[in-house]
Amino acid sequence: MTADPTHELFERARAVIPGGVDSPVRAYGSVGGDPRFLASARGPYVTDTEGREYVDLVMSWGPALLGHAHPEVVAAVTAAAGRGLSFGAPTLAEVELAEAVRGRVPAAAKVRFVSTGTEATMTAVRLARGATGRDLIVKFAGCYHGHVDALLAEAGSGVATFALPGSAGVTAASAAETLVLPYNDVAALETAFAERGSEIAAVITEAAPANMGVVPPVPGFNAELRRITADHGSLMILDEVLTGFRVGASGWWGLDGVPADGGLGATLLGGEGWVPDLFTFGKVVGGGMPLAALGGRADLMDLLAPVGPVYQAGTLSGNPLATAAGLATLRLADDAVYAHVDEAARVVGEAASAALTEAGVAHRLQRAGNLFSVMFGEDAATDGVRTYAQAQAQDTFRYPPFFHAMLDAGVALPPSVYEAWFLSAAHDDDAIGRILAALPGAARAAAAATPA
Repeated sequence: MTADPTHELFERARAVIPGGVDSPVRAYGSVGGDPRFLASARGPYVTDTEGREYVDLVMSWGPALLGHAHPEVVAAVTAAAGRGLSFGAPTLAEVELAEAVRGRVPAAAKVRFVSTGTEATMTAVRLARGATGRDLIVKFAGCYHGHVDALLAEAGSGVATFALPGSAGVTAASAAETLVLPYNDVAALETAFAERGSEIAAVITEAAPANMGVVPPVPGFNAELRRITADHGSLMILDEVLTGFRVGASGWWGLDGVPADGGLGATLLGGEGWVPDLFTFGKVVGGGMPLAALGGRADLMDLLAPVGPVYQAGTLSGNPLATAAGLATLRLADDAVYAHVDEAARVVGEAASAALTEAGVAHRLQRAGNLFSVMFGEDAATDGVRTYAQAQAQDTFRYPPFFHAMLDAGVALPPSVYEAWFLSAAHDDDAIGRILAALPGAARAAAAATPA
């Protein structure tokens, strides 16, 4: 039997790393087969350890907005590395990156850098509890906010239910401090606040969810969330770890929260838009390096130590290499970059939908800015997907053959139907042409799939 180097490497990894991976979705558990181990990446392409090149539609799960290994970002990181890898002390780059974040999102009046999106959301929840003196947190089924104990809670039945632990090792007490509601359901939110409003410290929501597939907020949903939380003295935490600085210069808030006829300042001065109390950022803000951020109203942010009583710390927070990568990325991500990514996403998304339609596969292409994903099935095609329950009810069995057909044709998709597809400013005509050429065969593979 011919040796399979990828399989052998995966077995080697599993001998020393749980599941062979350091983040679960990488294991190909939902699509089957052995994961590709990547050796390098440049522009819109990744290359595996066997030398096979793929057009990448994962883009490090979002951070590679400019494309992989952008020369100016690499140069900035290289220069920073030459000055020292970590200081455990303040740096100028931290200040400049915080100013860049506030320049794009004025509602983030002050910013605290951490190393991961999970740290950012964990700190936001702690800060909300410290600010309000309340314990209960509301989240929405299908929204992912990192592996914070309370935020891994899963939804139960009914309009508003205390959650069950979403992972072994999460105590029932931690889960009981989280109320899980159906996404896009304002009535459920109103009911929860009518019953428990005085106990709710904050509502946390993905700005535009993309961890159950892309399920955008229905028009006005985030604005209603803002209104309801404000009416009850609770905080609104907008999780832009994924959407921040990717779907636009000011993230999803810049697309949804800012009045169409006014600037950012109009929103902050009481215009017709909506403004959350706290934001969390990640991925693009670090330019592909381990960096995330929490931002928001100055009075709230000043509750963090060393100014206030809410403790948060991290030896590698604001790491000089990560801040260099983030600052270079944000400086390069101009209007032309976003226009290119938007157009590339439009072309690829429409082509994927057309190929599936031609193959007779019922589906719905769902978008949130330049993020999109495919929902399979007649119900999805007819009604669209607005909740986690609807996302789970799709014909998920069609995605694994679709995924592997694309992979065999040299296109790397996210290895889960519940993830967004990511384009970049580096996806040029050649890269997009390769994607378009691969889609018809993959669509036929999806059409031929049958339930297990």
